[in-house]
Amino acid sequence: MTTERLTDQERFDQGMTVRRAVLSDEHVDRANANLTELTADFQDFITRVAWGDVWSRPGLDRRSRSVAVITSLIAHGHHEELAMHLRAGLRNGLTVDEIKEVILQSAIYSGVPAANTAFRIAQQVFTEG
Repeated sequence: MTTERLTDQERFDQGMTVRRAVLSDEHVDRANANLTELTADFQDFITRVAWGDVWSRPGLDRRSRSVAVITSLIAHGHHEELAMHLRAGLRNGLTVDEIKEVILQSAIYSGVPAANTAFRIAQQVFTEG
């Protein structure tokens, strides 16, 4: 299915399916429960574009997309998103050992302090189960 042929509603529906599969129903339900007039358009945008268009493309599997996202989040210091996507990486089939290797690899290209923080966050995520 190519995204340019889908209606906005189809993109949203496809995005919501992928978003729920990757982030969990609990996470998406919590985000939807916290919708406000200020955030509603943004939530619609990320569901259609990030999840309905990009995450739904056939070029990479979800495991690979998780590796790319985790690496980018480490590099940019997006710690809250990192915790969420570490959980998503596990749901997408990454193992703890594979995530450890991704973080270690990021130390070379994103810096030791960034990897150090990522290891701390990963430890918290993996400990909470």
